[in-house]
Amino acid sequence: MTQPKVTKTDKEWREQLTPAEYAVLRKAGTERPFTGEYTDTKTTGVYSCRACGVELFRSDTKFESHCGWPSFYAPSDAQNVVLIEDRALGMRRVEVRCANCDSHLGHVFHGEGYGTPTDDRFCINSISLTLEPTE
Repeated sequence: MTQPKVTKTDKEWREQLTPAEYAVLRKAGTERPFTGEYTDTKTTGVYSCRACGVELFRSDTKFESHCGWPSFYAPSDAQNVVLIEDRALGMRRVEVRCANCDSHLGHVFHGEGYGTPTDDRFCINSISLTLEPTE
């Protein structure tokens, strides 16, 4: 199901999101490791963008990476995320953004040896997500 693209002013985002959510989702911040709501959850369900609600990941692709943030080996639909080269902080990484509202979600890393089907680790801030448990 395709959702219409979400475009809001900075003022509208600030009104919708808490200051911590705004710092991560709109300013590409990072929550502290091992503090996020979904880091260790094993709940079965669907993870969506906290800013716009588009589906991003499913719990069956979530795995234990012990990195301090929820890790997934693939998005539920590759069209729902955008991957952007990130050279900030003197590192070369790939940023993951929501394709629907352009919110920052985290980063993706490849070839770290976790033994996942894709050999990818989508390292996502809990604060960028909501979890809808399945029955």
